[in-house]
Amino acid sequence: MLASASPARRNLLDAAGIDCEVLVSGVDESTVDASKPEAMSITLARLKAQAVARRLVATGRAATADSPRLLVLGCDSVLQFDGQILGKPADAVDATRRWRAMRGGKGVLHTGHCLIDIDAGKQVEAGAATTVHFADIDDDEIDAYVATGEPLAVAGAFTVDGLGAPFIAGVEGDQGTVIGLSLPLLRTMLADLGVRITDLWRPTLT
Repeated sequence: MLASASPARRNLLDAAGIDCEVLVSGVDESTVDASKPEAMSITLARLKAQAVARRLVATGRAATADSPRLLVLGCDSVLQFDGQILGKPADAVDATRRWRAMRGGKGVLHTGHCLIDIDAGKQVEAGAATTVHFADIDDDEIDAYVATGEPLAVAGAFTVDGLGAPFIAGVEGDQGTVIGLSLPLLRTMLADLGVRITDLWRPTLT
């Protein structure tokens, strides 16, 4: 179960051979405040995963023969740039202001992960960080990008797998972290719960 409305995260899991249901947590991200970006991203991921886990327990949802482990994954991302912690921009004006500050610079994208095994009553958390280098784009490019609406829906006001990709000069680390989910980290977290990631592959792959 993916506790996120992000289609990018679901696409990453799908490409990795993992089918999942989506149940949006409804957590208000603006209520969480933290001085460290890694702590903030993990806290948000935890709140999302726990909210969905509680809902599943309340409705009597349990593991089945086809899905012997009922797992809930929560993720959240924030950008650390120039001493600030940036989530999704408030509006187009905010997104434009951010891009004019970020262009030609670099920031660190932090993605928190929280994985809950409901039936076993176990929970693991971890964070991943990747450095992002922004291209030195001009005002017209910024205005055109913001006008698409894409930057308004994502942490840091950019993507590396969408319209924003041409404006990212480079990535140091796992690109999945920037998209919103680190698959290598997920594999490790699953192992901590006694699950192989290959066990989650859709049947047609095995």
